[in-house]
Amino acid sequence: MIKQETSPRRIAVLGSTGSIGKQTLEVIRKHPDHFTLEVLTANHNADLLIAQALEHKPNAVVIGDEILYNHVNAALSPHFIKVYAGQKSLYQVVEMETIDLVMVALVGFAGLQPTINAIKSGKPVALANKETLVAGGELVTKLAAQHNVALLPVDSEHSAIFQCLAGEFHNPIEKIYLTASGGPFHEYTPDMLANIGIADALNHPNWQMGNKITIDCATLMNKGLEVIEASWLFNLPGSSIEVLVHPQSIVHSMVQFRDGSLKAQLGMPDMRLPIQYALGYPARLSNTWARLDFSRQTQLTFAPPDMETFPCLSLAYRALQKGGNIPCIMNAANEVAVDAFLASETGFLQIADIIEHAMLNITWINKPDLAQLIETDAETRKFAKQYIHR
Repeated sequence: MIKQETSPRRIAVLGSTGSIGKQTLEVIRKHPDHFTLEVLTANHNADLLIAQALEHKPNAVVIGDEILYNHVNAALSPHFIKVYAGQKSLYQVVEMETIDLVMVALVGFAGLQPTINAIKSGKPVALANKETLVAGGELVTKLAAQHNVALLPVDSEHSAIFQCLAGEFHNPIEKIYLTASGGPFHEYTPDMLANIGIADALNHPNWQMGNKITIDCATLMNKGLEVIEASWLFNLPGSSIEVLVHPQSIVHSMVQFRDGSLKAQLGMPDMRLPIQYALGYPARLSNTWARLDFSRQTQLTFAPPDMETFPCLSLAYRALQKGGNIPCIMNAANEVAVDAFLASETGFLQIADIIEHAMLNITWINKPDLAQLIETDAETRKFAKQYIHR
């Protein structure tokens, strides 16, 4: 559980050089009385990690690429900042007793193991990594319950649902509506998508995000991942989770209760808002960011998604229904397919084909443990890469 604290909450930010990580540091910078940085981690971006550490003076940093250790250590050790390197260090650093909350802002399957270690160490987790619950939702949620650890959603949609449920946890949910901007192509036909280029797919109309999540938004896989994440966070079947295309990105999601009442959370499309809510929970901290002005936002529209044109969303519902390691397979194949698209090795429309082919061919495991999930992830990546190159 998150306790109300009088001293600043000590935060570990995993993935501090990515989009969510940088916005997390911006929130922390604005609230020095509420937060301090205890740990920063990055994979390859050593220079930005060094700059962040020199500004925020954390207790420790981790650089994932061990080749960069000497470079980072030379810059930070004179400032009495501990420097570690490698994947194992990332897993271990979240166990530090001086950490009050772990922000998991890593991209992809890489977030699973450190999230599990943080939970086992009794650390509340602000989860900005949806793939953790997609690949290992049953394992992670069971561990969180066993260790009485809070999982605080950071995705704007899941944060919205979490906020709508404040004071309502005793009331059964009938349905949740996850809103989706629809990405840059929500009115496109399959023929129009055939020649989509990388720059087109990275041109999101409302949000500024990293490349991987931006491509996921363009294919609607991001919404599929969120459907699975919502299922685990709020203990709901896929049949109770509906996606609505909402191009304005003002209504971040809605909850419908059994009496037919709907509660929605609205706000500007600004990821700093759910980040701040997760870091400061249960308090709502002040800020000076732009407010929603209804005199200018005169239209809010909603429509069902086109799952024939964007089959990735349909694949996610299938993966959730099948369960076991199928969502892990889907996630791994998607990561490989998106990387291949960004490297111009495959086309936009082939992303869904690569994912579906992996889901149909990798061995299904009903109740995978962590070792089996890691093995599934590795096997799927190898299979998907071979399929692409073939």
